[in-house]
Amino acid sequence: MARDPETIEREIEQARTALASTLDQLTVKADPKKLAESAKDGLRAKLDNPKVKYPLIGGGILVVVLLVRKLLK
Repeated sequence: MARDPETIEREIEQARTALASTLDQLTVKADPKKLAESAKDGLRAKLDNPKVKYPLIGGGILVVVLLVRKLLK
């Protein structure tokens, strides 16, 4: 069954519009600045958690103490 050329052109134009919309959405989602900002916000949120924050502080203090002891010997 042959299809009308005008119908085919209309379907192609609809497909182009849908593709352009999808590409615009991907461009917004894949913006490096937004991805970096999102990662930074996520890391800050994790570091604000006391269960993560205090062990990291303790580990940092331990490293500093060990370095000072090694330098003084």
